[in-house]
Amino acid sequence: MTSPLDPASWEPASGSGHRRPWLDAARPSPARVYDYLLGGKDNFAADRIAAEKMVAALPSIRVGAQENRRFLLRGVRCLAAEMGMRQFLDIGTGIPISPNVHEVVQSVMPGARVAYVDNDPVVLAHARALMVSGPGGEVGYLEADIREPDSIIGSDLVRHMLDFDEPVALVLNAVLHFIPDAEGPAEILRALIGALPPGSHVLASHLTPEHNAGLMPASDGYNDDGVRTQPRTRAEFERLVFADQGLELVEPGVVLVSRWRRDPDDPPAPTPAEVSAYGGLARLP
Repeated sequence: MTSPLDPASWEPASGSGHRRPWLDAARPSPARVYDYLLGGKDNFAADRIAAEKMVAALPSIRVGAQENRRFLLRGVRCLAAEMGMRQFLDIGTGIPISPNVHEVVQSVMPGARVAYVDNDPVVLAHARALMVSGPGGEVGYLEADIREPDSIIGSDLVRHMLDFDEPVALVLNAVLHFIPDAEGPAEILRALIGALPPGSHVLASHLTPEHNAGLMPASDGYNDDGVRTQPRTRAEFERLVFADQGLELVEPGVVLVSRWRRDPDDPPAPTPAEVSAYGGLARLP
């Protein structure tokens, strides 16, 4: 029998009813579109076409993607360095781009364990090849869908890697705007956060239509390509992810991702209209 950390066993969560998604190169994928916007090469023509339609409607979208990634890396470094987090559950991880979450947190906490979750088979292929833990920690990858939270929390891999008697950092970077209200994002979050012990943290970011009128046409074009999205206001994001889940926000609260604990070495912050995404970090009491 293979170990849950053996790449040969990185399969869909057992008993979830979730089938391995067929690799359909003719339809865009959020992970591959994001890869293209970040300048990556692990994408198909359908992804590039969808991305360019979004760029036409929202020319600053590449800036927003870069700022969201900087927020992610600052956030996980903060979780490891300031909050002492040693366990990470990163859902909707996307195609690996170095530095990855585990590389950042293991540079601070060499023994950190990171469980990645995504439902794109291209992500799985690259994760097998590229997501290699440092010598003191662990890295694993689960192919599963955030819409089936019990299949994530109850999976053999996640239960093997993460000790739910100790705090866990849940990372939801640029994933929740792909879950419209009709798909029950609040219930999904309750299931995920409800499984976490006290002292855990949630790091999340989300598209917003508040600063740029071009965001909604860009989002509508994405919907036309079969990828459902729902940008939310700051108040909607804060209520959905943090307030309604009983979490305590960490300073500076919910702000534009470009303004969340910006590093002095980062380039000058772009305008809110260029960013169009909020982020925040909160603690489970």
